[in-house]
Amino acid sequence: MTTHDPAASWLAQADADLDAARASADQNRHALACFLSHESATKAVKGFLYRQGAEIVWGEHLSDLCEDAMAFDPSFDFVKSVAALLDKHILAARNPDAIGGAVPAEVYDSTDSSHALEIATEVLDTIRQKLA
Repeated sequence: MTTHDPAASWLAQADADLDAARASADQNRHALACFLSHESATKAVKGFLYRQGAEIVWGEHLSDLCEDAMAFDPSFDFVKSVAALLDKHILAARNPDAIGGAVPAEVYDSTDSSHALEIATEVLDTIRQKLA
């Protein structure tokens, strides 16, 4: 009988979201790539928290989740320092009324998605190293 490992599930989905973010950027869907980059980093931190023994992890803001992770590993202050750069995509990249008078699909560009992908990749790599 296999036991369910919530941390592994969250990390696997973080990988899948990051792959989807890369594919979206390659298809010039930069707003979606930014949103999925945020999702990936958030899920990776949740995976870390579950691996530390958390039973329930709440929240969608990466900076708040990093604050929780700092209780287990103070070096998460580094991740938190870049978290706000991804947190801005929670609403702005997916809601047409979040950017005054503009549709995210028309505003986001390759610079935005490449930066978000870079941060999300670094967050995921950092967490994998911490859990190795």
